[in-house]
Amino acid sequence: MEDRDDPAVIGRRVQRLRVDRGLTQRQLAEPAYTPAYVSTLEAGRVRPSDEALRHIAGRLGVAFEELLTGRPPHLATDLRLRLTGAQRTLATGATEAAAESYAELLTEAVTQALPEVAAAALLGLGECAVEQGELTCGREYFERAERCLADAGAPLSARAWAVRGRALAHYLAGELRYAVYLLESTLDELNRAGLPDPDALLLLYASAIGPYMDMGAHARAAQAAELALALAPQAGDPALVARMHRSVARTLVAEGRLAEADASLAKAAELYRTLQLRTELANCHWMRGYVYAQDGRLAEAETELRQALDMLSAKRAALYTSQVAVELADVLRRRGESEEAAALLRAVTDDLTSERGAVHAAGAHRLLGIIAEDARDTEAAEEHYVRALSLLERAGAAGDLADLCRLLGDLLRRTGRVEAALDAYRTGLGHRTAPGTTTLGPAPAQPPL
Repeated sequence: MEDRDDPAVIGRRVQRLRVDRGLTQRQLAEPAYTPAYVSTLEAGRVRPSDEALRHIAGRLGVAFEELLTGRPPHLATDLRLRLTGAQRTLATGATEAAAESYAELLTEAVTQALPEVAAAALLGLGECAVEQGELTCGREYFERAERCLADAGAPLSARAWAVRGRALAHYLAGELRYAVYLLESTLDELNRAGLPDPDALLLLYASAIGPYMDMGAHARAAQAAELALALAPQAGDPALVARMHRSVARTLVAEGRLAEADASLAKAAELYRTLQLRTELANCHWMRGYVYAQDGRLAEAETELRQALDMLSAKRAALYTSQVAVELADVLRRRGESEEAAALLRAVTDDLTSERGAVHAAGAHRLLGIIAEDARDTEAAEEHYVRALSLLERAGAAGDLADLCRLLGDLLRRTGRVEAALDAYRTGLGHRTAPGTTTLGPAPAQPPL
C-alpha cells in the first residue's frame, strides 16, 4: 500500500484535483506561490508545508485533511461510529449481522489506510468467529489484528485485546498451556517494562483465570483474581470490570467463598444490564448456575443454566451453547433426570471435539460414562471414560484428570481388572501431586499496584 503522506503521492493527488477542476498551475499557485513551485510539488520533488497545502486546498475547494491524506473529511470519525454500532450489535447477540458490518468496515479501513480501525474490525471478526465456534478462523483474525497494530507502532498495552483473543481461541481449542503462555508472557512484558495500563492488565489477568482453573493451578488462579480485583477500581471500561467479576467468581468458588462469588456475579449482572450486553449477561447466568451447582443449590442452578442456554441459543453461539449444555446436564443428572441429561449430552457431543472445547467435550463423555455406569452398562461407561481421559490429557487439564482417573480406576476394579485399575489410579495421583506447578513455570512479574 502506498504511503499517503509521501510527497509523490500528494503531488499526484494535487495534479489530479487541479486537472479535474480545469485549473492551470498558475491559477492554482497565485497569489501566494509560483507556477514553478506547483510544478515541483506535483512532480513529488518537494514536501509541501501545511501552509502551502492549506492555500492549495482552498483554491481546489477541498478540505485540508482530504488533500493531505486522500480521505474525505470526518471519514475516520464516521468509521469509528459505525465500529461502535457493530460492537453493540455483537453485544446484543446478532453475531452474523455484526460480522457483516465488521467485514465492510475492514475493507474501508484498509482502503483508507486507517490501521487502528482495521485492527478493531479484525478483533470484531475474531469475536464473531469464536462465538460461532470457528476457532481457527477467529485466531487468524486476532493474529492479523495484532500484526496490524504492531505495524502501526501501537504499544503492547493496545494489543492486549488481540492477545486475549488468541489465548481464548487456543483455550477453547483445548490448548491450555499455550493459552497461559500467551497471557503470562504478555503480562510479564507489560509489568517488567513499567507499562501498567489498568484495562490491559485487568483483561489479561481475568482471561487467565479459566485456563488456570482447568489446569488445576488454583493458587495461580487465586493470585490472578486478587490482582484483577486490585486493578478493577482503576479500570475505565465497565464491561471489562463486569467480565472480571464473572471470572473472579470461579476462584471464589474453588476457595469455598460462595457468598462472595454470588455477590461478584450480581455486580457483573448489574453492569451488563446497564450496558445491555446480552452475550455477557448470558455468560453471567452461566457462571451463577455454576456457583449454585457447586453449592448444591441444584434447582436454582438449573434455572440459571437454562436461562443462559436460551439466551446463547437465540444468538447462535454454538460453542458456548454446547458448553452450557454440558453443565446443565450435570445438574439434571444430580437431580435424577438422567435420561434428559443424556439426551442433552448426545445432542452436543458433535459440536465439542479436541479442537473445539476439549475440556467440556471431556466433561460430556465423563457424564455419559457416569450415566452408563448407573445403568450397569460398564462397556459403554469405560468407552466414555477413556475418550474423556484422552481429551483431558491433550488439553493438560490436570484438575479434572485426577477425578476421571479415579472413576475409571473404580470401574476397572469392579470388573476385576486390578492391574489396569492401579495404572489408572497412579495416573490420577501423578496429576494430583502438584497441580499446575510442573508445567506453568514462574509466575509473571506483578504490576506496580
